[in-house]
Amino acid sequence: MKTGTIRQILLITDGCSNQGEDPIAMAALAKEQGITVNVIGVMEHDVIDEQGMKEIEGLAMAGGGVSQIVYAQQLSQTVQMVTRKAMTQTLQGVVNKEIQQILGGGRTVEDLPPEQRGEVMEVIDELGETVELDVLILVDTSASMKQKLPTVKEALLDLSLSLNARSGDNHFSVFVFPGKRKDVEKLLDWTPKLESLTSIFAKLTTGGITPTGPALREALPYFDKKRSLRSFLNRDDESFFEESV
Repeated sequence: MKTGTIRQILLITDGCSNQGEDPIAMAALAKEQGITVNVIGVMEHDVIDEQGMKEIEGLAMAGGGVSQIVYAQQLSQTVQMVTRKAMTQTLQGVVNKEIQQILGGGRTVEDLPPEQRGEVMEVIDELGETVELDVLILVDTSASMKQKLPTVKEALLDLSLSLNARSGDNHFSVFVFPGKRKDVEKLLDWTPKLESLTSIFAKLTTGGITPTGPALREALPYFDKKRSLRSFLNRDDESFFEESV
């Protein structure tokens, strides 16, 4: 069974978008292009308003992904959990399509007899360890995120350690919004080494607006850019992807 590459956007934010396109429409567009949008809402002292929570849930639903609201101190384990849960969900969708083609009638993994279901879930778990994974991370750097950025950095480094234990290839890239000079700014080009972030996070500045829609719009074509670049490169040129800023 061919699964290709699992492509995810991981959006880390603490509030409502207030500039540019409708982010939920952008998340729906991502899903159409085979890119899952996962959203982690970071709160501190119970401060996340109802509108923000609705947007976070709406983004993940439109983007076919997973959403979670957490306190900053729980961020590390949540980032890993959301990324892996979304990967399993995507793989289960692929397997369900195969099952429907074989059995017909809109049947899914849950409709199989217990023994067969167990065998299929084992295959999904194995694919989760071996499939290629591209994760584009979008970090909200609006003013209210200032105190949370050190925790975000630690969470992403933990994510790198967790995913690098897989046998499948991982590639990460990182964008922040708002950037210094424009709504969205690339911090890290595609690389297998998320620890490259260590030097970059110290330079981050925080601003007032939250252009979530434009950030998602910028992210989408970046997955195709990676694919076209890789077609020109052989394995000895992986360092090309480690360029940052």
